[in-house]
Amino acid sequence: MKHECRITVLETKVFPSYQKKYLADPNSGKCPCFKKGDTFLLKRTPEQDDFYHLMNGRFCGEAWDAISRYVYTALQGGSIMHGWTNDERIMIACCNDGTRPVIFKIERIDIPETEEEKEWLAKQDFHNSADDAYTG
Repeated sequence: MKHECRITVLETKVFPSYQKKYLADPNSGKCPCFKKGDTFLLKRTPEQDDFYHLMNGRFCGEAWDAISRYVYTALQGGSIMHGWTNDERIMIACCNDGTRPVIFKIERIDIPETEEEKEWLAKQDFHNSADDAYTG
């Protein structure tokens, strides 16, 4: 089975009071790299390795540092957050910029290559409930 990963920007936030108090430029505003609705589809094949090449510079380095472990897990077919999100193929995460964080949805996309894999995938339940939740 092959796997891809889709990253979607759910929201960008800004905290002007923190920027005013802590930043050299107190009027920095929202993140200039992303906007709500931006979508990135990552592949990891011999022909195209978006993970290793950090999407060829199309992604903020700080944001990549914060979410790359989830992207790598998705591209390898792993459970991004078993027992945490309501679908273990999805993770909600954000970048490290505390004054203007960007919220990302990271999704594992399963691509069956055989009829057996297609049948197996159709039988899977990736849903997690509150009873399954691990909250630390």
